Amino acid sequence: MIDLGPTSHSFISQRLRLHYCDWGNPTAPPLLLLHGGRDHARSWDWVARELKNDWHIIAPDWRGHGDSAWAPDGDYITHDYVYDLAQLIHQLKLAPATIVAHSMGGNIALRYTGLYPDNVKKLVAIEGLGPSPKMLAERLKTDFAERERQWIDAKRAAAARSPKRYATLEEAFARMHQENSFLSEEQARHLTIHGTHRNEDGSYSWKFDNYLHLPWLHDMPGEMVAELWRRIICPTLLMYGEKSWASNPVDDGRIEHFATARVVTFENAGHWLHHDQFDRFVAELRAFL
Repeated sequence: MIDLGPTSHSFISQRLRLHYCDWGNPTAPPLLLLHGGRDHARSWDWVARELKNDWHIIAPDWRGHGDSAWAPDGDYITHDYVYDLAQLIHQLKLAPATIVAHSMGGNIALRYTGLYPDNVKKLVAIEGLGPSPKMLAERLKTDFAERERQWIDAKRAAAARSPKRYATLEEAFARMHQENSFLSEEQARHLTIHGTHRNEDGSYSWKFDNYLHLPWLHDMPGEMVAELWRRIICPTLLMYGEKSWASNPVDDGRIEHFATARVVTFENAGHWLHHDQFDRFVAELRAFL
């Protein structure tokens, strides 16, 4: 039987039309797959194919990513992403849902779950706690006014910068593979095909908005984020790659903010551990779900 993949749909959030993939099986329990920054919904295709017979899988493109609309003011703050997730779950009547999320998507999912603990049955966050306490402390060494000026300069620079253009899809594929050496050729090619669009001159560019390169300057204080983590009541699995840049919450103390979470570490895996160690990831995921 030919796998036709997911169908494409959209919903409205804060006047933006946002895209999501639906893998069918609507009578099954809902499972949301949430991608990370500068990624896209089709990054989850391998996972979705493994689980689609048991779950109704929905994978959205965040604003500014994939086939979703870009924020007209170029601002991408976590507060708005949390609203987008709340709108998706509300409009599609998905609660209580199970969520599997990566990186930025994990950050958003954890905050949403703290706000609406009864709406989430189980939660998997792959390196989704955001900057480590050490990184946040280093950032705060810079005066707040200087940080604001740096943000203004970065936004002005983004306005002047044109999206990178690749003459061929092969060039874009090479860049994708260079970015994550753990990826197989097949994985990198798939992510490139679904992560680029073709320009009028025949060149290729990444689908995500250039403004996503800006630093996340405006966010709620860390103690408020930790309070949301403490409000989570569902079983929670936090996954970390041994070779990733991300800080493991067992080592940096953040695990103390979770009442129902445990941490699993993946050897020989980086930040995209669900790609790097796919078979083990799926086994751990199935066991948890």
